[in-house]
Amino acid sequence: MAEYAEITYTVEDRIATITLNRPQARNGYTVRMSDELADAFGRADSDEEVRVVVFTGAGDHFCVGADLSQGGFDFDGEPDGPWQEPAGRCAKRIFLMNKPVIAALRGAAVGAGITITLSADYRLAATDARFGFVFTRRGIFPEGASAWFLPRLVGMGTALDWMISGRLFGAEEARAAGLVQRVYEPDELLGKAYELAREIAASTAPVSVAVTRQLLYRMSGLDSPLPVHELDSKLIAGLPAHADSVEGVVSFFEKRPPKFTLEVGKALPAYLPWLDS
Repeated sequence: MAEYAEITYTVEDRIATITLNRPQARNGYTVRMSDELADAFGRADSDEEVRVVVFTGAGDHFCVGADLSQGGFDFDGEPDGPWQEPAGRCAKRIFLMNKPVIAALRGAAVGAGITITLSADYRLAATDARFGFVFTRRGIFPEGASAWFLPRLVGMGTALDWMISGRLFGAEEARAAGLVQRVYEPDELLGKAYELAREIAASTAPVSVAVTRQLLYRMSGLDSPLPVHELDSKLIAGLPAHADSVEGVVSFFEKRPPKFTLEVGKALPAYLPWLDS
């Protein structure tokens, strides 16, 4: 998509910013927005100049959930293949990312407005943030693959409480449960998100981040550590020929910032088991 109507996309200082941009509707989630988000995250992922993505919303609310202003849900017309629900189109694309994603959430982050962020690496919240997996209160069902992501973040007991009751809860409860990592005042939130993004961009190796991110998602659910150790062994055995690992050690001893040069699109080990998925 050359132009976006419901989001904005910018890149500066190796950080891509993806912003929900329907503030007049409190960033109500639409099918078009979902497809623009999937396109934008793919665009950031394929751009070697982008190291980190900050995901936020224009105005006082991140996203109030599905836009019901037309009286119901938008099912996108006649699909060419099996229909894909809109929240999952975004959550799935973030899951597949090689770049870390930092979601900065203020105001309402409800329904699709929270499920689209569950595959992000960080969720930072403002003190005014309010969350809710409100599906049971609308007679509908969880989406965005949230039944897979949420228990992994907060545990099954908390996931059951939030999803069965559909109740709203605040930033401190979200932080205590592990849904968000940090809470800031509303006027500090976005600055803190960029501060974290700059730290990651300046201090970490992009190929190492890409492999680590997918190792955690793809391997942590296995019923044995043995396959993980086999993959670890291949990765560690290759370090002497891995330019970034050499630079990481040398820069440490020389007490200077590292200058990592390997690109994700060219340097991912071909044997990684998820590259064919």
